[in-house]
Amino acid sequence: MSVAILRQGDVLIASVQSDLSDTQVLELRHELAVLVGRHRARGIVIDVSALDVIDSFVTRALRAIVLTARLRGADTIIVGIAPDVAIAMVQFRLNLEPLRVALDLDEALAMLDHRGRRDTEDGR
Repeated sequence: MSVAILRQGDVLIASVQSDLSDTQVLELRHELAVLVGRHRARGIVIDVSALDVIDSFVTRALRAIVLTARLRGADTIIVGIAPDVAIAMVQFRLNLEPLRVALDLDEALAMLDHRGRRDTEDGR
């Protein structure tokens, strides 16, 4: 698969290296679901900066990853959406709910850290 998945503390970082086939997108969803449990990950960051196009299938797959990870106890943030890709996604009126996005990895990690601190304060 052309996705590198690294672990940094309790966060999984999936870096998409090139365009993915439909099968590879489904494999990524499965692999992340398994790794969340194996590593007790509380967050996933998916870097899509290498993608030239994010079509409706990839958008649905990203949504499925977010929902699956949430059921497994992890938050997911998508990073690296290129300007042209973002414009096309809006023009195609792709349903982006419940995707959370950040500009880059640093911002995503800060968002996950902030969420983790808030949950700890709430006693979760």
